[in-house]
Amino acid sequence: MWQPFDPATGLTAPLSKLASRALGLDEIARDLAEERVTQGGELARQAGFEAEGRTVGGKPWRAICDVADDVDAEPIVVGARGLSRIQSALLGSVSAAVVQHAHRSVLVVPGPATGR
Repeated sequence: MWQPFDPATGLTAPLSKLASRALGLDEIARDLAEERVTQGGELARQAGFEAEGRTVGGKPWRAICDVADDVDAEPIVVGARGLSRIQSALLGSVSAAVVQHAHRSVLVVPGPATGR
């Protein structure tokens, strides 16, 4: 499961890094990520899928492509949040980047309809 990044945090990144180290936020974030991985894997197994969870760092699209290569995933399945063109330009589209950079088939599952 990939969680979105808020680009506004880049403005305060140096202060955030110092504060996060002092408060142990990196460890908290890592623990939360592990908890989500465990929950996601369990949901997938309950739905009848073979599932293996991992947490990795770096750019989300690159991490997805690298792990897909490691496990020889075919296809890569990603969800789309249904961002507008402006939102995609500002926030980036992980699913679009995976489609562009993956060296294997990619299935993009659209998010729920928003009534646009």
